[in-house]
Amino acid sequence: MNADFYPVSWSLNSNIYEVNLRQYTREGSFRSFAMHLPRLRRMGIEILWFMPITPISRLGRLGTLGSYYACSDYMSTNPEFGTVEDFTWLVGQAQQLGFKVLIDWVANHTGLDHIWTTQHPEFYRRNSNDQFYDAHGWADVIDLNYDVPELRTTMIRAMKFWVETCGIDGFRCDMAMLIPLEFWKEARTALDSLKPLFWMAECEEISYHEVFDVSYTWKWLHGMETYWKKSGRVQDLLQVLDYYNLHFPAMALRAYFTSNHDENSHSGSEYERMGDAALPFAVFCCLYDGLPLIYSGQELPNKKRL
Repeated sequence: MNADFYPVSWSLNSNIYEVNLRQYTREGSFRSFAMHLPRLRRMGIEILWFMPITPISRLGRLGTLGSYYACSDYMSTNPEFGTVEDFTWLVGQAQQLGFKVLIDWVANHTGLDHIWTTQHPEFYRRNSNDQFYDAHGWADVIDLNYDVPELRTTMIRAMKFWVETCGIDGFRCDMAMLIPLEFWKEARTALDSLKPLFWMAECEEISYHEVFDVSYTWKWLHGMETYWKKSGRVQDLLQVLDYYNLHFPAMALRAYFTSNHDENSHSGSEYERMGDAALPFAVFCCLYDGLPLIYSGQELPNKKRL
């Protein structure tokens, strides 16, 4: 960690529960999810991470409902879930029960019809044909250009909205390594001045711990899968842990998990990917030195893809 940034005290020895709101209740709304708060609290959950709650672009939409990660407006909510006022109410209900609340922040790209495409077309990267594009082949999104100073300022303003209006406690930053580290330093400095926040990076780059409190453990996840498929050894798993302990900063928190929305939807449930080893591996993720990351329904257990 950078000497300028430290994890908030409540994040230490905690856990994170990823909320896939659309799949959680029949209504798939902020207010219907609230009925589960007491159960999750009794279960011992401390931090709730909501997958993106912003509206989803209609242009280029994948399927009928579209991907949460193709945002059309950073300062509004998906009307399927409810209003900003509904989400503010949910955050308050959760915090009264002792939860902390994170929202997923997708800063690398937007949906194809995001309001900035007409209001600020200069915010986007363009290809040789002067068209918006995505460098990773994702068909429903286009990349933002962090070389543009006004983009950085406007993005931080949008992030502030959720802290000031709804009182959230932090951000889970999607594909954080695709965005310059200098932007994240600027963003954290500005936002932590409002209140001390928790910063989670979806990446495993050591340098990003200069800003972020917690990062992912992809090497460990894939090591568990390889071991169960009989093509890995216990020594291989131990080498991953040794790598983490030797190379990551002492203050760096790591999130250990057997599933999340990407793994569940693209590769299968943990029971498909790890078989009978899913349960002991889950116990390890909860007990090892780090933060357990639990996906919606894993507590049931849920053996299906959401």
